[in-house]
Amino acid sequence: MSFPHPLRAFSVGAQSNTHLAEKIADDPPTNKASQSTVTCLYQTQMSTCCCNVTVLWCKNLMNHSLNLIFNNPKGGEVYYSCKIDLKPWLFWSKKGSKSFDLEGCHVDIHWDLRSARFSGSPEPCSDYYVALVSDGEVVLLLGDYSKKAYKRTKARPALVDPILFYKKENVFAKKSFATRAKFDEKKQEHDIVVESSTTGPKDPEMWISIDGIVVIHVKNLQWKFRGNQTVMVNKQQLQVLWDVHDWLFNSPGAGHGVFLFKPGAPEVDDDKDGSSQATSSDASEGYFSTKSNPPVPEFCLFLYAWKVD
Repeated sequence: MSFPHPLRAFSVGAQSNTHLAEKIADDPPTNKASQSTVTCLYQTQMSTCCCNVTVLWCKNLMNHSLNLIFNNPKGGEVYYSCKIDLKPWLFWSKKGSKSFDLEGCHVDIHWDLRSARFSGSPEPCSDYYVALVSDGEVVLLLGDYSKKAYKRTKARPALVDPILFYKKENVFAKKSFATRAKFDEKKQEHDIVVESSTTGPKDPEMWISIDGIVVIHVKNLQWKFRGNQTVMVNKQQLQVLWDVHDWLFNSPGAGHGVFLFKPGAPEVDDDKDGSSQATSSDASEGYFSTKSNPPVPEFCLFLYAWKVD
């Protein structure tokens, strides 16, 4: 029996972002040395130059680093890349700056990670900043130390806010996988936890919680290892898709579960023949249709959950 893969049906407003999201869903990372990563893709406006900025936090047993990669949003070629080490014995590198030229635009990178706090993720949760400055504007600001960032850079806030396309996180754990994300930049950040019970006398189960509240409970997971559901978070609709086939049918560490969180309501195309019946495959294909929406990039969160012994 074949099952429609819910992540194949995913699409976003902007065509270039669609291709990027599909590549992420179809090309999952490999399990090497249990390296936890958090990747965020932003589109920024630097003077007269539009640029995609990939923010990659990486952590394993030997290293902890921040990587900034600047790409041409049209061609995809790399303009510039910068790596910042967060190793305890390299304390001096936790505060610094770098400069480079990007298509005729001068760009400065400033960071202060000396007091950064972490809660199990390679990405800090508080007490830090990373600021990108171009033409006297802070075009991208990460972290909660905004006052310190503006004081140090002596720059003004950007007239055009950066756009966050997606966030992708690789988490290694036994049963509980946690991440956090904003589904609306103007609202609070949410804590997301995926928990599972795939061994033992009972049938496999899975729970997905947001801000401590269970929004999805899947029983008989061996039959429902792929699926999707709409939930409400602070009066906002959120699409949740999952595929945990490898949790159940591969050995521990040999596969991962993948989850997609996307704000907004699902839109299924109307049946022109007037029939009220639709197959699951047809519903999946129209699940994220954006035909009636303007081509504005929409945020999505990918969570790769790797089970370890």
